[in-house]
Amino acid sequence: MKFCSACGNQVIQRVPEGDTRLRYVCDHCQTIHYQNPNIVAGVLPTWGSQVLLCRRAIEPRRGYWTLPAGFMENGETVEQAARRETIEEACARVGAASLYQLFDLPHINQVHVFFRAELADLDFAVGVESLEVRLFDESEIPWDELAFRTVSRTLECYYRDRIEQRFPIGNECLSPMLVPSPNT
Repeated sequence: MKFCSACGNQVIQRVPEGDTRLRYVCDHCQTIHYQNPNIVAGVLPTWGSQVLLCRRAIEPRRGYWTLPAGFMENGETVEQAARRETIEEACARVGAASLYQLFDLPHINQVHVFFRAELADLDFAVGVESLEVRLFDESEIPWDELAFRTVSRTLECYYRDRIEQRFPIGNECLSPMLVPSPNT
């Protein structure tokens, strides 16, 4: 950030009085520009034993499979955001939604929240952000082609929890995956 969105003057980074974190501050109008994590909301849509996945038509990870999810907008609840993203990406409607997985991703300043919900019907289609949308049995999940770690963790938890038909709310902090050096 270089300029204040309130008055247009240059901002500096400093710890404001009474705060403990470095912030962008405008010394001209005294505006403190707080930057907070983005929330990604999504749904794990099921139909019987199958899961609905979308092949991404946009970056990042274009061409990889994901659960329908995206950034929450102002003025909506997390569940409303998850439902909206499911309609946008898969033209799909879901029934009652239960909070299922929450992931903290402090390295990218995001929180990912997934609800578990049964599809309302089989009337789904490719949305504007998807190349393909389809139902998968567990044995068909393209594990090596999943777009994000939060998606693979949500699916892993679902298939583990489905055995006992008990779906506790999960919460994990995911750090960046370490890539082994070629010498190890």
